[in-house]
Amino acid sequence: MSNSMGNSILRFVVLILAQVAIFNHINFAGYINPYPYILFILLYPITENKAAFLFFSFLLGLTLDMFMDSGGMHAAACLIIAHLRHWVLGWVFGVAYEYNAVNVAQTTLGQRAIYFSILVFTHQLILFSLETFNVSDIIYILKKTLFCGVFTLVLCLILTSLLAIGVDEKTTS
Repeated sequence: MSNSMGNSILRFVVLILAQVAIFNHINFAGYINPYPYILFILLYPITENKAAFLFFSFLLGLTLDMFMDSGGMHAAACLIIAHLRHWVLGWVFGVAYEYNAVNVAQTTLGQRAIYFSILVFTHQLILFSLETFNVSDIIYILKKTLFCGVFTLVLCLILTSLLAIGVDEKTTS
């Protein structure tokens, strides 16, 4: 097993445990919850097997669905952003992504924030759309997506900056 795969598995377990034990119990104003577990998807190495990445992303969401009794919403949202990540990486990082040379330590905070925000807000929009599953509640969905997305985005940026959890060789973030 490669070093980056070992780091990914460790990140998978730590983020699931942190989400279930800590972040699921944070609830500001009744509906603002952080979901930093998606850092696994955001930071997964780009040089690893893409089929394994999609499987692990689905497994991440499914594991959270089991803990949170949410009926597959997290699995669907995780799988969709895992699938979209390829295009977002190409758009944000351009040539560096094409040559598999994206390294979190070398990206600017602006690039990281753009990359994170696109995938975080997409995840939140899908998650809360599936949670509500009613078009007439679009204002509620957008409000919850905005507030939870901003909180999750800030938390993810702080975690990657302070803990340097994405500083592997050729690791995306």
